[in-house]
Amino acid sequence: MNANVKKSVSIVAILSFVAGAVLIVAGGVVWGMITSQLKAEEITISADADMLAGKKVGGPFTAYAQAEVINKHALAGSEGQTYAQLGAKVSELKAAAKAADTTKSEDIAAAVDKLDIATLTQLNAAPEVITNTEAAAKAQGQRTTVMNGSFLRASLFSSVIAYGVSALVMGLGVMMLAFGFAFNRIASVPAPAAAVTKE
Repeated sequence: MNANVKKSVSIVAILSFVAGAVLIVAGGVVWGMITSQLKAEEITISADADMLAGKKVGGPFTAYAQAEVINKHALAGSEGQTYAQLGAKVSELKAAAKAADTTKSEDIAAAVDKLDIATLTQLNAAPEVITNTEAAAKAQGQRTTVMNGSFLRASLFSSVIAYGVSALVMGLGVMMLAFGFAFNRIASVPAPAAAVTKE
């Protein structure tokens, strides 16, 4: 190997060592930051979780377990219906409440839209109007619970993804260190002796 190639390989080896060290440190710092933020929330996985019940959330597996139990609870609270299904149910019940109003009062329609049971009672709305509006209000409450559960799950899944990226970065750092060692070995191989030719 001539001197120029050897120098280039040595430079690549040094750059690989530096890049590997930086990647490992950066991945470790981010991993630690995510862990400290999750632990600061002091979340304990619910006792009815399928895995890691009762553990504090502070890593990728515990965050995933808590996200799954949040979904389980949200679906139980909404009788198995999703956010979109509950939205359709609210609209359907509001339409049924308005259809049940034989007076076609704009005030009653406005109170139905606002899910304002007290105003409907003051306006002497028909019992079916009030019943449908109460059912719509209940479905809207369930919808809000499902929405909040979705937000919490998304936050926990974001931390799981961040853990994955941190692990990937640290793995790339280890790989860069391995490349650095390999290039260093190549650069340290002595040049082959010049062949002696007989004349």
